[in-house]
Amino acid sequence: MSATKPISAVQFIVNELAAELHAKSSCEKFGLTRDALIVILCEVGEKYSTATTPETEVRTFFLNLRVEELALARACAAGENSAWQVFLTRFREKLYQAALRIAREDSAARELADTLYADLYGTTTREGKRVSKLASYTGRGSLEGWLRTVLAQEYVNRYRRTKKMVSLDEESEEGVQFQAPDPEPVASADSRLEAATDEALALLPSEDRFVLSAYYLDERTLAEIARMLGVHESTICRKLDKLAKTLRKQILAGLTRRGMSRRQAEESMDIDVRDLQVNLRKSLAQESAPGAFSEKRVATEGSSVESNP
Repeated sequence: MSATKPISAVQFIVNELAAELHAKSSCEKFGLTRDALIVILCEVGEKYSTATTPETEVRTFFLNLRVEELALARACAAGENSAWQVFLTRFREKLYQAALRIAREDSAARELADTLYADLYGTTTREGKRVSKLASYTGRGSLEGWLRTVLAQEYVNRYRRTKKMVSLDEESEEGVQFQAPDPEPVASADSRLEAATDEALALLPSEDRFVLSAYYLDERTLAEIARMLGVHESTICRKLDKLAKTLRKQILAGLTRRGMSRRQAEESMDIDVRDLQVNLRKSLAQESAPGAFSEKRVATEGSSVESNP
């Protein structure tokens, strides 16, 4: 006789809160069943939990989720037409206005928004299943804010592709100086710093990863990033400052968990970030990663975030 798989803390709390979360979600009007909603909630919870996460923190996490918007997004990702109609009614104009702030030209804005619609709706399939960006929305922040971030990221991706397509002659005419390739990074003295940095970056919310990537890796200005996200330039400035301070704390904490003393941890962070064996562009581009429920923003104070070639 096979043993019954033990129920996890996340499953237990989802079951405990099922009636309340189901009522908040209004999932049936989007074509999503109660059972399907519970599966989604467990999936989201397991993604951001660890075995040591206190039950009170898990419960608070679920009670603070945007459950109704999560249900809408996941129903759209599943191809429910009723959900997609609600989505378009709520967000079509907002997405276009956000695209116009980014692209600053009507035809380019509509092209940007249309590209995003295709990715959100899921026009491609993988292993027989539709692939929709909305399947990665977890309800931790507003759906509108998440959509603005995804839209801005698509614009930056286009910018990167355009840069790669510029010919050497064109760059020469513009006075671009061609640099010698950066040397291969050397192995750092202690791999624990790389592991702690990678872990901290992986826990960043998507908007924070986008801001760091756009500012440090793509060298966008504060004004450009602010325009993409529809906020004031000073907001981005404050966000970067907060990210720098709190990421340093998170990395220090990660180093001490890995056996370093406080002094050793602080000394290890004096290393040139270019010597780290961490693919920062890949880490900052992740949609999500396992970790604690905490919404702490993780970043390095006094160290610039650069990409490894």
